Amino acid sequence: MKRIICILLVVLLLSGCSGDSDEMNRAMTLRTKLLAKSVNFDAVVTADYGDAVYTFTMNCQSDTKGNVTFTVKEPETISGITGSISAIGGKLTFDDQALSFALLADGQLSPVSGPWILMRALRSGYLTTCGKDGENLRLSVDDSYADDALHLDVWLGEGDLPIRGEILWKGRRLLSVEVKNFTFV
Repeated sequence: MKRIICILLVVLLLSGCSGDSDEMNRAMTLRTKLLAKSVNFDAVVTADYGDAVYTFTMNCQSDTKGNVTFTVKEPETISGITGSISAIGGKLTFDDQALSFALLADGQLSPVSGPWILMRALRSGYLTTCGKDGENLRLSVDDSYADDALHLDVWLGEGDLPIRGEILWKGRRLLSVEVKNFTFV
């Protein structure tokens, strides 16, 4: 049953990706791998609140179901905070430290959820376009069909692995996620 749903999802999403067949195939190959394998990566997240910008670094792991666990690495003042995010919620663990970020996009997004949103979009989002951007492949993905969907621009670098993502809402970039050391496990 899972295979049938996966195949139907891929067929549906292929119809939303314009551009060269090779580019679509590369995007779908990444999606197929993400549905089958867990990944590890480092994420440098930059949150833009308009009047303030916050940047921090996280080490992330995403399983085959799309759940993400993370450990904050930088800045040192919040280093060691851990958490997990899934489709049903999330939790933070910390000792004498706390992350306090206001929610963005009418409550749909927090800075620590950026890597999870990126992985969810790559795994199951609606691919609206894909094409070359210099040496990289650039994907445009909506995270849902809702009117208030988050829009992601994602760049794939060498080996068609994610190197950067920007999360936009109503045309405004709220989060940037620089991806480093992306590996399948």
